[in-house]
Amino acid sequence: MGRSPCCEKAHTNKGAWTKEEDDRLVAYIRAHGEGCWRSLPKAAGLLRCGKSCRLRWINYLRPDLKRGNFTDDEDELIIKLHGLLGNKWSLIAARLPGRTDNEIKNYWNTHIRRKLLSRGVDPVTHRPIAGADASSDAAPTTVPRRSTTTPFAIGFVDKEDKSSSGWDEEPSPSSWQLPECPDLNLELSIGPPSQAPEQKKSSRQENSSICLNT
Repeated sequence: MGRSPCCEKAHTNKGAWTKEEDDRLVAYIRAHGEGCWRSLPKAAGLLRCGKSCRLRWINYLRPDLKRGNFTDDEDELIIKLHGLLGNKWSLIAARLPGRTDNEIKNYWNTHIRRKLLSRGVDPVTHRPIAGADASSDAAPTTVPRRSTTTPFAIGFVDKEDKSSSGWDEEPSPSSWQLPECPDLNLELSIGPPSQAPEQKKSSRQENSSICLNT
């Protein structure tokens, strides 16, 4: 079941308030207080909705309203409270005497959001926007180049590399990097030395010559 309307809206005035309506509303509230907003329009002689009377009084007619522009202190307080409370404008307005929740909300959307964005701050999370202060002139980090001219000189810097890299002394032996060697087959066998083909051929000629002489 829906909520019943605050008052009968069939025969109520809409649109801008006149000065006569404002005077009637102010005079009634000064004499009787705010009271119940449902019955206030009829008691004050106004053809207005109770909600319209309440908003008119709170946002425009009550005497403690602060007129004029927001100060810098109010700006910083609104930013701080918004970071804690979010978009709870009524709670924020309760901590700014003379300011209404609707006024603060409109001021936030039209001014403070732009101020935070100009500072590089996200108006929703109140944190720095990623990449807003990133420096594009940062020099890339480089690693000194080592000489790889011979496999046995790994870990040392030749004269050209030493002058270009700016090293003043050679690295310590603990930083040497030895080349990877393939696995060696260490299974050895003992046997007579094998003769080369030329040696075998010469020995055969010598034996044949001995046999002919004999």
